[in-house]
Amino acid sequence: MGTHPLAGHYLSKKDFREGTFAKLGQVLQNGAQLHVENLIVKDDEAVVELHSLATAKNGMRFDNRYCWVVYFRGGLIVRVRAYLDSAMVARLFEENPLA
Repeated sequence: MGTHPLAGHYLSKKDFREGTFAKLGQVLQNGAQLHVENLIVKDDEAVVELHSLATAKNGMRFDNRYCWVVYFRGGLIVRVRAYLDSAMVARLFEENPLA
């Protein structure tokens, strides 16, 4: 969700990883490490609250919070909506441009 540098519609797990975690790996000292705080599951839907504790290559703290709404069909993830502090993501990439 949103218009920050990681936002987009990803049609596969590979595309998602390349569009998000690969980019974060270029600007965060130890990459993105997400930690689950809460998980709510009902039928074929789940809400996952997560946080990251990370440091950018320029020393900026990237301690972000996330909420993922996950939809399943036949035991597979078919859609995820991810909410996060998009201003923090924009600042991260402004201060740590991709090569």
